[in-house]
Amino acid sequence: MSTQTASQSHYFDSIAVVGELIRQRDLSPVELVTSCLERINELQSRLNAFITVAPESALSAAKAAETEIQQGQWKGPLHGVPIGIEDFYDTARMRTTAGFEHFRDRIPKKDATAVEKLKRAGAIVIGKTNMHTLGMGTTGLESAFGPVRNPRNVDYIAGGSSSGSAAAVASGMCFATLDTDAIGSCRLPASCCGIVGFKGTYGLISPSGILDGEKDPGEMTRWFNHPGIMARRVQDVAIVLDVLAERSQKESAGYLGAMRKDVNLRVGVTNNFEADHEVRQAFHVAVEKIHALGYSTFSAQAPLRHPANDVTRIETDRNGSQVDRRRGIS
Repeated sequence: MSTQTASQSHYFDSIAVVGELIRQRDLSPVELVTSCLERINELQSRLNAFITVAPESALSAAKAAETEIQQGQWKGPLHGVPIGIEDFYDTARMRTTAGFEHFRDRIPKKDATAVEKLKRAGAIVIGKTNMHTLGMGTTGLESAFGPVRNPRNVDYIAGGSSSGSAAAVASGMCFATLDTDAIGSCRLPASCCGIVGFKGTYGLISPSGILDGEKDPGEMTRWFNHPGIMARRVQDVAIVLDVLAERSQKESAGYLGAMRKDVNLRVGVTNNFEADHEVRQAFHVAVEKIHALGYSTFSAQAPLRHPANDVTRIETDRNGSQVDRRRGIS
């Protein structure tokens, strides 16, 4: 299996591209992980994207992946690809803190279900990403392990609560991350850092193993937060979702396969929100890009006076009803 030097790095390639190079044995998982570790070493002090970096276990897993692939046991496009895990998810023998001082030395005995699935697919966990303490914030500035900075401009916030994941993916430290999202914790930082954030619907990805055994705040967190994914491309999110989705084996080709279908998409555009001039300009540029991609738009005035507060209230009420339903409370 050939190797690549750091100068020939694949930091910003898609998972589909590096996955195929690995499958063809034109790229070594060990070299790919090494390059990402070098990238982390270069940028971590400036961005603070990770709480824990795991070079030894990541390189060990990469060597195992390389051996498996050489023996014809390729597991799929994530095999040998470095990913990050938001520090909400339990990882066996690797601390899980939720950005909370009280959990600084908390080391779980087993992996969360979603983490276990990713490992079975051959993904390499390179570390645990920083986050707003207990997921309770939108800036990424409040963590027991220090604030996260936006890789596009360190004077800007990275968003939150999954701030470290967005910074890590956007800066090429890893190719995707496993995250959580209740009312924007995955999508907001993805938007701030210019990548893709995906919030799964209830039941699509297992939340089992988010602060497992911690009744408070762990129990409430598990049901309020939807597991989510961040990556640099929609295609990469689909690849990860194909591994994580809790669906019957009888179901179809999967999310990556569905991307090959034509989509007749109409996008609702609202103009009755209060926003600064700069924000409105960026919004209109985004609408123009939607048109350029061949999609149509229509006016959809939202009946909300203070949309951020109203949407947050709606999401919170809905999430609370899910908690009650799971507890058997009508």
